[in-house]
Parts: sequence; structure tokens; C-alpha cells
Amino acid sequence: MTGYRPTSRRPIADMFRRTAGGAVALCLRFDIHPDVVSYLSIVASAAAAVCFWQAGSHRWLLWVAPVLCYVRLWLNMLDGMVALASGKASPRGEILNELPDRLSDVLIFVGLAHSGLNAPLSGYWSAILALLTAYVGVLGQAAGAQREFGGVMAKPWRMVILHAGAWLTALWPAAGVPRPGELTILDWTCVVVILGCLQTIAVRLRRIFAGLAAKAGRAAR
Repeated sequence: MTGYRPTSRRPIADMFRRTAGGAVALCLRFDIHPDVVSYLSIVASAAAAVCFWQAGSHRWLLWVAPVLCYVRLWLNMLDGMVALASGKASPRGEILNELPDRLSDVLIFVGLAHSGLNAPLSGYWSAILALLTAYVGVLGQAAGAQREFGGVMAKPWRMVILHAGAWLTALWPAAGVPRPGELTILDWTCVVVILGCLQTIAVRLRRIFAGLAAKAGRAAR
């Protein structure tokens, strides 16, 4: 039991948190380390990426990929809950909680980029902006302000938007066929993610600068 408490944790809806109660108890009973749960989130993301990658040939995979994205989110929540409940939370654990998350973002959007259902650049730019969005949030904490989770396109909402685009494409296959000079549903999905990430980055930077200014003001008194 380390007694360590993370300095900042992502706000999670109580309803979503309650779904993990039984899983936390199971992990404690069988002494499953929270790092193992973090690594499993990468496995779920890799499976989602493969589904997106192959969805151009097998459209039914568009129904499966978003479900795996939600499994990824659930595991991302579960690892922190297990760490706190087991007393295994640590600074090392915070790093291992963040790195799989970033790798997961890249895997999912790169898989989408190579699906053939949208322009590769839209998928890659979504991956880049997702990484930058998370980086800015962590950067605030590193600079001495608090970790920022605000903005319209935080991690859970990126998965919700991607889910909507994938299922709409599955429902209307003709709308997912790339044509010269036209954007597919998944292209528009990526545009929404990219614009949302830009707004989120701006919001987080503004809050970080405000927090740093307030901290400097208190120190000058």
C-alpha cells in the first residue's frame, strides 16, 4: 500500500463508473495489477484499428470497431480505479496510464486512415490533433498548473463522434465510398474531430495560462 494519490484525475460520470464496480472487485480478488488493465486497453484499441482497417472490404466491422473503442475507454477508467482500490497507485502508474492512452488514439485513427472509407490524411490529422490535445492537458500540469480535461473534444467525445460516423457509414454504404472531390461520412467525422480538437486545445491553453497567472499572482503577494 503506497498511499499515493494522483494529483489529478479525469472527471468520470458516476453511471459509467458504476459499471466497473464488479470488475474492480474481481481484479482485487485475483490480484490483477492495474498495469495489466492499461495494457489490455492497447489490445482493445489495436483490435478496433484492425476492424477499421478491414472495414472497406467487410462493412460489418464498422459495427464492431466502435464497441471496441468503448471497451478501450472502460479499461482506461478501470486501471485507475484498480490502482486506487488496491493501493498500487504511483507516479510510475500515472505514466503507464497515459502512454497506452496516447498509443490507443494513434492506433484507432491510423486504422481508420487505411480503411479506404475516407482520405488517409483525415485519419492521420485526427491522430495528430488527438495527441496534441492530450499533450496540452498534461503540459499544464508539468508547468505547475492543474491538468486540464476541458473542451468539446476530450478523449470520450472523440470516440463518440467516431462511433457515430462509423455506424452512419454502415447504415448508408454508398455514402462511404470515396469519390474525387467529395468527402465521405468518415471524412466529415474526422473534420469534426479535428475542429473539436483545435477548440479543445485553445480552451485548455487559455485555462492553463490563467492558472499560471493566478499562481504567479499569489506567489507575488
